[in-house]
Amino acid sequence: MSASDTSGQQAGLPTIVLVHGAFADSSSWNGVIANLKRRGYPAIAVANPLRGVQGDAAYARSVVDSVDGPVVMVAHSYGGVVMTEAADGAANVKALVYVASVSPEVGESVVDLVMKYPGSQLVTSVKMVPFTQPDGGTGMDQYIDQEKFPAVFAADVDPEVAELMAVTQRPATAEAQTGSVTKAAWKTIPSWTLISTQDQGIPPELQRFLAQRAGSTVVEVEGSHAVAVSQPGPVADFIDSAARATMG
Repeated sequence: MSASDTSGQQAGLPTIVLVHGAFADSSSWNGVIANLKRRGYPAIAVANPLRGVQGDAAYARSVVDSVDGPVVMVAHSYGGVVMTEAADGAANVKALVYVASVSPEVGESVVDLVMKYPGSQLVTSVKMVPFTQPDGGTGMDQYIDQEKFPAVFAADVDPEVAELMAVTQRPATAEAQTGSVTKAAWKTIPSWTLISTQDQGIPPELQRFLAQRAGSTVVEVEGSHAVAVSQPGPVADFIDSAARATMG
């Protein structure tokens, strides 16, 4: 089937396509999705491969292209890199929503951006784990140390939930974090940026700089990097406002 919900289409609402970032999975959007569904929005949470910018973006774009009707794309963390590349030239994408995320310029990577401003605790919290690639070579996966995960990634999430998130985190390859974008969709598609003011992963000052550069509509929420988990209501409110703005 096409990846959208017909009831939402009949109501004239865009499909919300959500892209998670590194150290998380699609379930990190569960609370936001439930809130959006109550408002009548069809939604899809992309299973971001986290293997590399170009491949991840191509995969996300294939999901977007499967949707009949307008789309609002939403991204968290590294997902913003993927969305920035994937949405470029997609005629049905009407808005980009960055949630505790990054909106790179052509040639920039996550690592490039995070190094611009002090405050990220990821550098001292990430563990490198080798894995075997399909061609027999060795790649490096990045995980957040499970003991450090709650404080660094999810400080305002229920401790038991944060511990589970630490165990079930999905790693990103080193190439995903250092890979740069070749397109910048925010230059042609209106953007919204939710800044998490207690973020230990992507410094709030970096989020503000990127939002200003992209000309985003901005809201600030007192939350951790996992703000979509800890505060799904305000995140859903912001996505709803972006979606309605695209509907005129």
